[in-house]
Amino acid sequence: MKSTTLFGVMAIMSLVAGSCGIEPAAARSAFDGTWTVVISTDSGTCDNGQRLNVEIRDGALLYSGAASVELQGHVNNSGQVQVRVANGAQSANGTGRLSATAGNGTWRGTGSSGTCAGRWSAERI
Repeated sequence: MKSTTLFGVMAIMSLVAGSCGIEPAAARSAFDGTWTVVISTDSGTCDNGQRLNVEIRDGALLYSGAASVELQGHVNNSGQVQVRVANGAQSANGTGRLSATAGNGTWRGTGSSGTCAGRWSAERI
């Protein structure tokens, strides 16, 4: 997978496990459902303006797209989201917040094309 594709997927996933203390949800979350996520790259040579759908189930982020990536992400009961996406030596992390119908945040990643960073926005479908 090209690193720019991973960063694009990451930024989108950036919806949303990492070191900020968010615990995995154990029951249905108010944010469960399908979300459309759009990413923007502010720095680096990563793809810009990508869009994809992410499913949130029981507070966990799920991605079933064509890209072969490892996704770990959760949204807590207050809407705070964190995600980590990896593919080999390439990885990216994102944070942000969701409301009942929309959300936004930031992401940062590293890989074979260097470091990239940007923003994401999401809408519930």
